[in-house]
Formats: sequence, structure tokens, C-alpha cells
Amino acid sequence: MTTVGVLGAGQLGRMLGLAGRALDLEFEFLDPAPDPPARIAGHVIAGPFDDRQALSALAARCDVVTYEFENVPVTAVGALAERVPVYPAANALETAQDRLHEKQLFERLAIPVATWHAIETIDDLRRAADDLGLPLVLKTRRMGYDGKGQTIVHDGDSLHAAFERLGGRPLIAEQRVVFDREVSVIGARRKSGQVAIWPVTENRHDAGLLRWSLAPIDDQAIIAAAHGYVESLLSHLDYVGVLALELFVVGDRLLANEFAPRVHNSGHWTIEGAATSQFENHLRAILDLPLGDTAASGHAIMVNLIGSMPAIPGELARAGFRLHDYGKSPRPGRKLGHITAVADSPAARDRCLATALELLHGPVDPRVSLREP
Repeated sequence: MTTVGVLGAGQLGRMLGLAGRALDLEFEFLDPAPDPPARIAGHVIAGPFDDRQALSALAARCDVVTYEFENVPVTAVGALAERVPVYPAANALETAQDRLHEKQLFERLAIPVATWHAIETIDDLRRAADDLGLPLVLKTRRMGYDGKGQTIVHDGDSLHAAFERLGGRPLIAEQRVVFDREVSVIGARRKSGQVAIWPVTENRHDAGLLRWSLAPIDDQAIIAAAHGYVESLLSHLDYVGVLALELFVVGDRLLANEFAPRVHNSGHWTIEGAATSQFENHLRAILDLPLGDTAASGHAIMVNLIGSMPAIPGELARAGFRLHDYGKSPRPGRKLGHITAVADSPAARDRCLATALELLHGPVDPRVSLREP
């Protein structure tokens, strides 16, 4: 039996492990947490991601290794790759971990981005403010996700404080984008070169956290451009596995925000809403098995459950939702689970979204569009 190793045993590792049951796979996870979500899907080796002994134990027990989040040490991936195949490869991980390298890659591949400047000093930031205008978005080059490591600078008097608040380290300053909506596109590529791409997804974020996703969108120009961009990334990186690309829709343009070299929160709808989920196809890709069909089976909605689990799972089930509980303890801002539903039309899907938000958060003002940022 084939054994897959996973760096990280959070909810994404958990869902990879659950998807692997249909492929008759076994799993070994490496994670420092004492009681991680993926414990139900395989054996967990407890230890830091850079612990040589733990990495050696993982390599010895696995046929192939992957990772569930992009902040694992590149050195750990390199050490594992000396003993066992690791996908995605370290080049994609290293690029995704540094926003400067990520921006440079997008521009090299002619994937449009917001105007930006690399920042090393406070004088660099002042020059960027003059060029980009204010407000601007200031981000750390490394270790930023779910809204962490970034701030909006509204006026010149706040530049120095923002620079210091982010540690005075290498940063990226971006022109603040006033977008119409956020979308993402997820693609998979196997070692032999076969590519499969899921329908483009519309997303809503709040305070840096993904709140809900709808799929598929119905805009052929956006779909064609987004598919072309993710195919370009997959090909250029000689990528193996699932990759997610987040984009802003600005009028008739798409601007890339970032990519993630892993399965992605905005693709959770694929478990119930697509012929093959992102989790199954990630496993197929890293094992060089034929990729499954990515067509949507309806009009899907996914809502994240953040901070606390709802006390009304029965009502959600009666409204047509499937509950995914990650088995994590409540904490403000923590993703504890998600719910999904698949409707037979966009209008029915939007009604499902309104129902979910009302059940979770109280009555929704009918004058407020749930589809606008």
C-alpha cells in the first residue's frame, strides 16, 4: 500500500487524508501540535518541521511527501527530497514564501499585478508613497497569510509607524486596488504534464479571512484569462500538485494577488460540488495518476465557520448544507470548519448563502447585496 507523507496535520491535511481513503492510501503526518485535526486520517509524528530526526522518520515511512501550508521551511523540503520525492518542489514553495519573488514571477509570466515597490528602508517607503499614492498596502515579504503581516497606510504621517509595526524588515508596498470582486482559480498538474483546472470561484474576505466562496462564476472573459494564468504558472514551475491563484477583478482586468502551492480554502466547495475534489486530484497529481474530472456538479457555496462552531447544525442540514467540523478548539479568528451546499441554479445558490448567513449571524438586511465587496 502506498503511504503519503504530509508536512502539517491541520484541516487541509485532514481533508487530504480523508480523500485518500478512496485511493486506498495510508498517511503519515508531521506536526508539532499535540492534537492536530489530521490525527483522524493517519499517524502523526510529533515534532517541529525542521527536526532532522522527525524528518528522517517521515521519509523512512513514506513513498512520497507533500505539504499542507506554505510556511514550512524550504530546508525541510530539501532535506526530505534527498530521500523521497516531495511535491510540489521546493522552487514553487520558495517563490510563494517571498512576495518579492512572487511579484517578479508574475511579471515574468505577463500576469498583471498592482503597481508595487520593494521596500528596505523608510526612505524607500516614502518614495513608494509618492509614486503609488495613498492609501497603499504595506506587506511583509515573508510569513504573511490570512491577512497577517500587512497593513493599510492612509496618510503620510502614518508611514513610519506602519514601517516599524511590520518590524522594519524587507517589505512590499502595493497600490491599493479598488476591486469589483475577488476570484480564485485552482489547477492541478501531474508529473507527466496532464493539467486539470476547476471552475473559477468568487470569494469574499473580511479582516483578511475568507468568509465564503461561490462557484462557478459565469464570465467567460474572466474564466479564460484566469485559466491561462494558472496554466502558465503550472508549466513554468514544472509544477506537480494543486496550485491556487488569487485574483482581483477590476473592471475588465484581472490582477494577481498571490498564489498558494497547496490545496486551498477557496476550493473546499469541490468536495461536494465537483466531480473530483481538489484533495483527491492533489493526491493523484503527486502519485502521477490520471487526474479526475473537475467539472462542477451544480452551483456551490462554501461558508467558513470562524471563531466558534454554530449551535444550529440541524437547521443547516435541513437547509441543505453539509457540515465539515475540523475538530479544533474555538479561538477568535480560527477556522473551525466549513459548510457547503450545491444548488441547481445561481439564484438558488444565492438564496442558500442568505440562509446560511442568517442562521449563523442573524437576519440579513435585504437592501444589502451579498455579492458585492
